[in-house]
Amino acid sequence: MKKKSLLTILLVVIVAAVAWFGWSSTHQTTATKLTTVTIGYQKADPVDISRARGELAKKMKAKGYKVVFKEFQDGTALTTALKSGDIDYARVGDVPPVTAQANGLDFVYVAAGSDKVQGSGIEVKKTSGITSLADLKGKTIAYTKGTSSQYMLIQALKKAGLSTSDVKMVSMDQATAAVAFAKGTVDAWASWDPYTATAEVNNDATLLVDDTGLAKNRDFLISTETYASKNKDISKLLTKYLGEDMTWANNHKSQLTTMLMKMLKLKKSIVTKMVDRRTYSFGSVTDSILKEQQSIADVFYQQKVVSKKVDVTKATVK
Repeated sequence: MKKKSLLTILLVVIVAAVAWFGWSSTHQTTATKLTTVTIGYQKADPVDISRARGELAKKMKAKGYKVVFKEFQDGTALTTALKSGDIDYARVGDVPPVTAQANGLDFVYVAAGSDKVQGSGIEVKKTSGITSLADLKGKTIAYTKGTSSQYMLIQALKKAGLSTSDVKMVSMDQATAAVAFAKGTVDAWASWDPYTATAEVNNDATLLVDDTGLAKNRDFLISTETYASKNKDISKLLTKYLGEDMTWANNHKSQLTTMLMKMLKLKKSIVTKMVDRRTYSFGSVTDSILKEQQSIADVFYQQKVVSKKVDVTKATVK
């Protein structure tokens, strides 16, 4: 009887061990089957909001993908990383894709966000005496080359009947421009949120004009043509889940504000201003959006910002 009991116990232990080993192997195999998808972003952009919220990564994991997020300082760094294969997707503004295409980067538009016209524009001090675009003649204006601020500034000057030669345009990164504007080294500053909101709250500044009628300053998700053509399902999922996160952002402004305050390390009054004047979205790239991008490409070619004429429609998934 004792021998039978021992044999029974031994069999139970063996069966349990085999079951555990099978369960463990199955789960390890499942984990190794996850396909890594790497997305590049900039601080506090829509992808960063999705990263911080965490839902996109969970949903992608359920579909068999492990999402890795990598932060970059600007659009140029993002397109460079995309070209080198360091990332699979990049969240950029509207100008970097145009300059990247002109420079020969084989990329495609995957998804597009809503415009940011109310938080982007030309900032001036309330005491500057500058009250119209025409007053910018002869003034020094800060902007950042290769960004939406460059296109917006060109369009604003054109609207006022001025050209780039009628003002002194000084290209500098936005952080440096913020200091120059605060010190009065420059008379005006072409910028976007959170920089514009910060200047308005901290430096007694105001938007001389916002981007309405000048540019859309959209967010885009781009990838290389090679990657995107082979991974259409991934692109569809990312577009869908980013869109869902942006809907959450619109419906939870208080939570979003708290999230962005932590990301940007800015006070509530600044973040509230930028959140209140923006509507978030992410969806398909429509023909009308491609026309917006073509306008940027045409203006940049005319202004000799880029040396190659670009056909934006070629940067779409076939």
